[in-house]
Order: sequence, then structure tokens, then C-alpha cells
Amino acid sequence: MLKGQIQADSVQALKAKNQELLEVLRLLLAAISAKEKEKRYSMVKEGKELTEEQLQKEAQLSDEEVVATLSSEIKKRKDAIVLYEKGNRQELADKEKREIEILKKYLPEQIPADELKKMIEESLAKTGAKAMKDMGKVMADLMPKIKGKADTSEVSKMVKETLGNTF
Repeated sequence: MLKGQIQADSVQALKAKNQELLEVLRLLLAAISAKEKEKRYSMVKEGKELTEEQLQKEAQLSDEEVVATLSSEIKKRKDAIVLYEKGNRQELADKEKREIEILKKYLPEQIPADELKKMIEESLAKTGAKAMKDMGKVMADLMPKIKGKADTSEVSKMVKETLGNTF
């Protein structure tokens, strides 16, 4: 499991005294833990009759959910980079960029741009999208195929460009 790999790597980073890696992995594990608590809380709120052990086990995040958390953490850092660069804080922007590189190692292999373009063309044909108003249909069709394997903001930008070029 991906979470187990992250935990093992954080132990290795601690032993190797790699502070930057350890810090990033601890923040990631905290985000994963928060998502698990959220999931557990919603299960209790729904009124599921489970023992504490069962609840703990059911609330564990799947690899897909861990990848979604990873993507969220990367997006937060990308947003922070933009703000740091606007504020002339290049050293902080560089730190965020290094953290993104660490986090990307845990994402599944990313879809190459040319393959992504092909997938977008197929989705456009499948959904019959012709104008910008159809973008939601295209994205809804693409998301299950690309989740965790491509940056959604980049995919969105590519879809907009493609729809913009159809006229």
C-alpha cells in the first residue's frame, strides 16, 4: 500500500537525518491521517454499527484516496509558489518546488502530453463537445481515466485550448 511506503520512507528519512524529506513526509502523513479521521467521522455519523477495530480498518484510505490527497498537497504547494513569487520570496518558492518533487515520487506514472491530447480528442468525439459550454462534459468523461495520472489544471487548460481552436 502507498501509505505504508510513505511511512517506511519517513522512517528511513529519520534514520538518514534527512530533515527536508522527513518534514514533507510527516506533513503528507498528517494530511492522510486527517482524511482518515474525516472518513471515520462520516461513517459514525451515518450510523454504521461497527466496532472500533472495524471502524479503524474501514476508514483506511485506499491507494486512490492517498493519490488524491497527494494531488491536493501538490496543488497547495503550486498555489503557494505563485504567491511567494508575487511577494518576491524566491527562497520559499524554491522550497515549495523541492517539496513538490518529493511528493511527485509517490504519484503513479504520469500520462505523456501526446497521449493526453489523444485522450482529449477521443473525449471530444465521444461527448460531441463543440464549444466551451461543453467543457464540463469533456472533463467529466476524462476525470476517471486521468485521476492521479495527470495534473487536472493542465488537462483543463488543454481542453480549453482544443475547444477554443475548434472555431
